Order: sequence, then structure tokens, then C-alpha cells
Amino acid sequence: MAGFEVSDNLIEEWLSHCQQNFPGLLQERALESHKGSFGTVGIVGGCQGMSGAIVLAGTAALMSGCGKLWLGFCQERAPLPYIPERPELMLSSAEVLLQRHDISHWCVGCGMGQEEKEYEILSALLQKAVDKPILLDADALNMLSKHPELADYLSARLVPAVITPHPTEAARLLDCSTKEVQANREEAALELSEKYFCRVVLKGHQSLIAAPDEDLLVNQSGNPGLATAGSGDVLSGMIISLLAQGLAPDEAVAGGVWLHGAAADLLVLNQVGPIGLCSGEIAEAARYLRNLLISV
Repeated sequence: MAGFEVSDNLIEEWLSHCQQNFPGLLQERALESHKGSFGTVGIVGGCQGMSGAIVLAGTAALMSGCGKLWLGFCQERAPLPYIPERPELMLSSAEVLLQRHDISHWCVGCGMGQEEKEYEILSALLQKAVDKPILLDADALNMLSKHPELADYLSARLVPAVITPHPTEAARLLDCSTKEVQANREEAALELSEKYFCRVVLKGHQSLIAAPDEDLLVNQSGNPGLATAGSGDVLSGMIISLLAQGLAPDEAVAGGVWLHGAAADLLVLNQVGPIGLCSGEIAEAARYLRNLLISV
């Protein structure tokens, strides 16, 4: 997507914010870079009727800069041999993808479903990838709230996971009501990080980022245009991609949340939304914005 307009003052404001809080977003690529330099991401989800969720996440991961991307569908086989509009996405079934040894970073849950098959996939992945960065979203979080043994696997990991619940998913994880979560979002985010020993993004207006033994962060970017189907899938893809590119976990998560919101702000500034903003538009705007800030 080309033709974005943004004022010099706003560019300076965004650049200063990145320099102070997540300078890894601004790192230029070395001339000798190759696709292996930026990680191989595996995204698991997309049950029957929900294939778009991991396609959105995968597209966002690619446009955020990861080196290679596999999608593992929770169906008997991938719905297509390849996606004509996005042939860069490599397609597989979830079961086959779990057998690969080249995946450096995992994202699981987007449009996944919660049946016995999906539970077995999530359980196997949490036990298999104990030393690999992993992000859990959507149905992976819903299953986590129902099955205590999954929480045990999560807490035993060598690399703390990232979880990205919206308020209702957070309420299920904390065994309380959505109203209670929203009444004290900061306490809920901190409690989640301690209970599951992970880095948490509690999504919503001014999303919160919490992690054990770290200060709570409040994100300031974004607008109501993000209240659209698939926006969370895009965020998950962006965060796991930044992790795969080697950003430190604190920068990758907080920077991904900020970039996701700032991309929506850029779209609205250019009369794309907030009403009718589509989640598939966010990744292109984020790509444009990150490259713009690197080039300043």
C-alpha cells in the first residue's frame, strides 16, 4: 500500500518513542542478511471455517519481517495447496507441522477450535517446544483455562510464553467475570503474568503489557478501528515475527503492540477507518511505518 501521508511532527514523535522504548524496531538489516537470519515461524490454528485467522496472522508475520513462515491448519489437510494471493505462506496440517525441526518460533490458537484434536495438538506443542519462544492466543487460551495440566506445561517452559488475551479470555483464565477484569485491568494483567509465568498482553483500549519482575506498561497507540474481526490475529503474527527477528522479548511484545496500534492510527489519518477498517489492512500499514521510521 502506497500513498500514506503523515506529518513530519508525528514522524518525529513516533521515532522518538521507538528510540526510547523499543530501538530494535529501528534496526537496519545487514547487507549480508538472508532469510535464515530472521527466523522460521510456525503458526498453528485455522480449524474448519476459520482458515482466515492464521492466514491473517501469517501475512502479518511476513510483512513484519520474519524470514520464513509455515501455517499448520487444524484440518485434515491445508484448504489449498497454496494461497494464490500469498504464495510465500507455506501450508501444512498442524500434525505434520509439529514434526518439523526447523521451526524457531511458534504461534498457536488463531481460529484453532477447542475439540479433542486441538487439545492434543496444543498439549503436544507445549511439551515439544519447551525451549522455543511461543505465543498463545484465542482458542489456545480458552483451552488453557479449562485444562490445568496445560498451565503446568506452560509454567515449566524454559522460555516464558507470551499470551495475548482480550478481557473475556482473561476472565476465563482468572476464573472471574469480564466486568471484574475491566474494573481493574492492571491487577488482572499482573495476576495473569504471575499465574502462568509468562509475558501478557491484555488487549483493549490502552492495552497492558505485564511480565514477571518487570514494570507494567500501558500502550498509547491505536483507535476504535482495531475493534474488528481478525485484528488480534494480526497482532499475534506481528509479535511472533518480531521475536523471530531477534528482538528482545520486552521490545518485541511492547513494540509489536505499539506498531499494531500506530498502523491503525496511520490508516485513520489517511481516511481508512476507523469505521470499516479491515484487519488485513493493518499489516501493510505497519510495514510501511516501520520502514519509514528506519529510513528517517
